[in-house]
Amino acid sequence: MRDEILKAVTALKEGGVILYPTDTIWGLGCDASNEAAIKKVYEIKKRSEAKSLIALVDTDTRLERTVEEVPEVAWDLIEFTEKPLTIIYDNPIGIASNAINKDKSLGIRVVKDKFCKEIIRNLNKPVISTSANISGEDQANCFAEISQEIKNSVDHIVNLRQDEPEQKQSSMIIKLDASGLINIIRK
Repeated sequence: MRDEILKAVTALKEGGVILYPTDTIWGLGCDASNEAAIKKVYEIKKRSEAKSLIALVDTDTRLERTVEEVPEVAWDLIEFTEKPLTIIYDNPIGIASNAINKDKSLGIRVVKDKFCKEIIRNLNKPVISTSANISGEDQANCFAEISQEIKNSVDHIVNLRQDEPEQKQSSMIIKLDASGLINIIRK
């Protein structure tokens, strides 16, 4: 795994897009602070830049450095939710502008997956994560379902967990408003 972490981080540092296993489904990823790399993710997915992306962080500390203010209720949700949880926060910090929604919000997930944690820790920045499919097409729930077009478009394909037949699901997505009110976007 160490070799794959180094290869993925090298690709990310060079502004590349990786195809990688996450704590949910396989994703397209890049350095969340690199505007050109994020633009490439949108191009690979054939997705409008009006649709924002999700960023992954490895620790609570990095979350606090990536969001202007983490609502208190978020900590309980992160700790007690069993399914991977993406929370939409206002006013992200250090994230390229083309990854942020026009309302100045961004979905962020604190990952538990060891591989994801290590690439984020070694990059020392949040990593973009979006499903590895063309926009509008069904998402790939395992590596075997990812289209050849996507595979041919990325700079690096992580050589881990490709043989897992396991059908994983996307994370739950919620938005927290300033008062702590929870709005469920995706279950």
